[in-house]
Parts: sequence; C-alpha cells; structure tokens
Amino acid sequence: MTSVTTDTSSAATHRRRTFADPGYQAFLILRAGFTVAPILFGLDKFANLLVDWPTYLAPWIDDIVPGSAQAAMYAVGAIEIVAGLAVALAPRFGGWLVAGWLAGIIVNLLTVPGYYDIALRDFGLLLGAVALARLAQRYHVDRG
Repeated sequence: MTSVTTDTSSAATHRRRTFADPGYQAFLILRAGFTVAPILFGLDKFANLLVDWPTYLAPWIDDIVPGSAQAAMYAVGAIEIVAGLAVALAPRFGGWLVAGWLAGIIVNLLTVPGYYDIALRDFGLLLGAVALARLAQRYHVDRG
C-alpha cells in the first residue's frame, strides 16, 4: 500500500517540478500560441475580418495557382488550421510544419513590394516555431 502512496506522491512532485521548469513553461507558451494563432488566422482567411488577405498574395503566385486570389486564401486558411491542430496534437512535428509554412510566407512577402516589415516579423515567428519544435523534442512524453 505504501508503494501506491509513494508513486502518487512522486508523480505529483514530478509534475510540480516540471511545471516550475522555465523551459517547460516556454514550451507550453509557444505551443498554445502556435496552436491558437494559425487556427484563428486560418479561419479569418474565409471571412477577411482582420485584413483583405488576397492583397498579401504575390502576383506571380496568383498567376500559377488555379482560381482567384481569394480561392488561394481559402486553401491557405485550411493549411493554417491543419498546422495549428498539428501543433496541438504533435508539437514535435507541428513546430517544423509551421516553420516551413512561415518560410513560404516569407518568400511570398519578399516578392511583394511594401511587405518587407511583415516578412521580418514572420521570420521572428519562424524562429519561435523552430524553438517550439526543439522544446517539444526535449519535453516529449512517450505514451506507448
């Protein structure tokens, strides 16, 4: 009977120690942010409440994708929602997915005059997504 009490007490102590770890706290903050933001921005691609998203699409990309720029934004929105869900469910993979997606957005923005500041901001977000992926590797719990 004492081993069950000791195991429960040990698990609770381990959880408290883990939540007190600044690295784990950073992981949780990044995971929450890179889950919520892509999902919200992805949903907004369908509503254009925050901004007129098609204006951010480089003309050369608009020329090669089928349909209108708004139709392309629907696809972008769906991908962003999937990326946010990937971070929520599998942050070791999702962090890299978001980083790759941001790299594509940066390339797009660098080819549209006037959006260099947003490209620089997205580079900072890319670094955050890479940090998330690395922290997820460190704090991964194998449930098998």
